[in-house]
Amino acid sequence: MEFRRLGRSGLNVSQIAFGNWLTHGSQVEEDAAVACVHAALDVGITTFDTADVYAGTAAESVLGRALAGQRREGLEIATKVYWPTGPGPNDGGLSRKHVIESCHASLRRLQTDYVDLYQAHRYDPTVPLEETMTAFADLVRSGKALYIGVSEWNAEQIAAGAALARQLGVQLISNQPQYSMLWRVIEPEVVPTSEQEGLSQIVWSPLAQGVLTGKYLPGEQPPAGSRASHSGVGFQVEGFLADEVLTRVQQLRPIADDLGLTMAQLALAWVLQNPNVAAAIIGASRPQQVHDNVKAAGVRLDDEVMARVDDALGDVVERDPEKVFLPADRKARGTAA
Repeated sequence: MEFRRLGRSGLNVSQIAFGNWLTHGSQVEEDAAVACVHAALDVGITTFDTADVYAGTAAESVLGRALAGQRREGLEIATKVYWPTGPGPNDGGLSRKHVIESCHASLRRLQTDYVDLYQAHRYDPTVPLEETMTAFADLVRSGKALYIGVSEWNAEQIAAGAALARQLGVQLISNQPQYSMLWRVIEPEVVPTSEQEGLSQIVWSPLAQGVLTGKYLPGEQPPAGSRASHSGVGFQVEGFLADEVLTRVQQLRPIADDLGLTMAQLALAWVLQNPNVAAAIIGASRPQQVHDNVKAAGVRLDDEVMARVDDALGDVVERDPEKVFLPADRKARGTAA
């Protein structure tokens, strides 16, 4: 495993991070989830990402049990707050009440006294940014969160959040966006702003919901047991399943073969070529997936390979910085009046 500093902080994170968005507490039984976490630890992954909302809070509990007994100082545990976790009017968003209460609940589920990174899961245009950042700063000062970050904030929001954090005497050190060979919307604005403000990216869906593994073929039904065939989560991958996209993705296979990599390893290595990316988050339903994917850490792709990837994918790559993944995100990405 190789490690990178997160933003301008002193925190090191593993280049491959383990996340449990669509697996723990929902798609994968707990025994399998625990086996995957232990496989991650065995191959040197130290950074684990979750969120209060994943699997209706169950994902944090599964991760807490899976990490029980590990040396806490040897781990970087990250979680998030924003999406509703209860039926009440204060059970979602980035109000001071929800941020503080959600952090306390996450700590209980994760069985830890602190998280290394506490992240605003989306921007909340309905709450003054000063209120949100002050709540985050207070959590840092109390020792319940060591560092703070955001997820899927646009460039303007990142700049405003970073400026407020500095005024409050804390650091905003990371953004967690979707980023892959197929989804490059952070490159025009978010990455330059993050570099200027001292943030790194911890990217989710570097395999484009599994499409970049090459397992989905144009003109064919998704394989049985795959994410796209799962009734509860298939909608997450639909945007990448157009035949034109799948045909282009298959043109990556000879590039991976020439490098002695799997298509998944090539996709993970590709996002890690961006110097502003500190870590790529992988998920897994089987330990072997962890063992395979971690081999992307430290792989160097030269300019010729990067150009071949661009040629293979052509115009199916999404680059528009105004694009977001889900309709609910468009609302969260809005700015307060």
